[in-house]
Amino acid sequence: MIRRARLLAPVLAAALLLTGCTEQGAQAPDLGSVDHTVDQWQHPTTAPVTFSGTTVDGSTFSSKQYLGKVLVVNFWYAGCPPCRAEAPTLDALATRYAGKAQFVGVNVSDDSATAASFERTYKTDYPSIVDQEGGASVQLAFAASKPPKAVPSTLVLDGKGRVTARIVGLANKSVLNQLIQDAVDGTAA
Repeated sequence: MIRRARLLAPVLAAALLLTGCTEQGAQAPDLGSVDHTVDQWQHPTTAPVTFSGTTVDGSTFSSKQYLGKVLVVNFWYAGCPPCRAEAPTLDALATRYAGKAQFVGVNVSDDSATAASFERTYKTDYPSIVDQEGGASVQLAFAASKPPKAVPSTLVLDGKGRVTARIVGLANKSVLNQLIQDAVDGTAA
């Protein structure tokens, strides 16, 4: 089983990168035209998702520490224009929901130094796991439930660790705010 996970990790990471954010030539795409899909599950039926990994600053993040609290998981990488565009939205919502929801980024492509540079530039104050260095273990943790499908993707987990919502593509602030509020209020689960 572990061998299969190690073999699938690079394939899953490549699939996420290829199906998600891309640049055309030297220009970034018009962010107004970036499509996104939003899914919300009022009564999640999937098993809780648990994951852990090493963050940009070298500490360990474990989803188990946040059981009982809403967890917002954002899959990103530094060279992704929509990821850069949504960083202020994610940081603002992380501040708004401090104490009610924990945000965590999952960098699917970069090394720690590149991810740290992104965090400094875009002033993200929540932790990010560098998943490519750990064999894409966070991405694999979601494979059996509601996988991210592309980069960027943002998933909202309820207090039991079940995925209640997923945005594939650029996160719209008002939509993500409502999805988080529903999870905090318990109306999404």
